[in-house]
Amino acid sequence: MTMQEIESKIKEYKELQRMADELTAEMDKIKDKLKAVFEAEHTDTITTTHYKATYKSVTSKRVDTTELKKELPDVAEKFTKVTTAKRFTIQ
Repeated sequence: MTMQEIESKIKEYKELQRMADELTAEMDKIKDKLKAVFEAEHTDTITTTHYKATYKSVTSKRVDTTELKKELPDVAEKFTKVTTAKRFTIQ
């Protein structure tokens, strides 16, 4: 691939990213409006003719690694998994 082709692909990528960001912002606006309906109706489920939408609380449990490292650093180190990944960025 030539530098000109690379430049063109980066430009295309950045334009698509901009469009995706705009779509995400629009989706977030719609989601916020729908969440407001759930709150106003004091419900966690709304069923329409074609869709069922839910807005429910979810509880999860996670290990507090900061506290674990403070209280039991040897255990934290023993169970720490190191991974390596490549990051793609365009500036």
